[in-house]
Amino acid sequence: MPVRYRWFLGPALLALAAACSDSNGLPDATFTNAERTDTLYALIGTPVQTPSAYSIQGSRRVRTDTTASFDFAYNVEPDGSSVFLPRAALGIDSAASVQPGLQARTESYEAITQAPSNGYVTDRAVPIAVGERYVVRSRIACSIGVPTYAKLEVLALDNATRAVTFRILTDDNCGFKGLQPGLPSQ
Repeated sequence: MPVRYRWFLGPALLALAAACSDSNGLPDATFTNAERTDTLYALIGTPVQTPSAYSIQGSRRVRTDTTASFDFAYNVEPDGSSVFLPRAALGIDSAASVQPGLQARTESYEAITQAPSNGYVTDRAVPIAVGERYVVRSRIACSIGVPTYAKLEVLALDNATRAVTFRILTDDNCGFKGLQPGLPSQ
């Protein structure tokens, strides 16, 4: 090898080794995980202009009369029980390869540090109660074809306004499953 190209070989090999050491194969995270508190209103029995659904990607409440770009909705059943409804339970995108869904968790909200890959309820109503915690998987909303994740804890159910209030921490970094505040590493 000519001497003039040897200077390039060392840095190139170091860069290659560093890229191979990234265990998740994803680009670096760019969005900071932050917790917020939000309120949704029942799909049925509330004014149409109130948000009834939630999009994990972008951490935002959604009005179901203006878009179907959401991951789950909230409703109060005829018997008075409260439920979250993943998209497939509403008949939206039931043939998609990865469905948004919810997974009930028993550990404390703070102890939920990473989202699992499987085990989400995607095709039926998920009964909820104050104090219960869930990990949520989004629809495919990333350009690399993977979902995003969040953790959620139900804080209040208001029967008079037909509303649910919850705290939620979302990881908007495509493919990352870290559910702790700050810049995720996993």
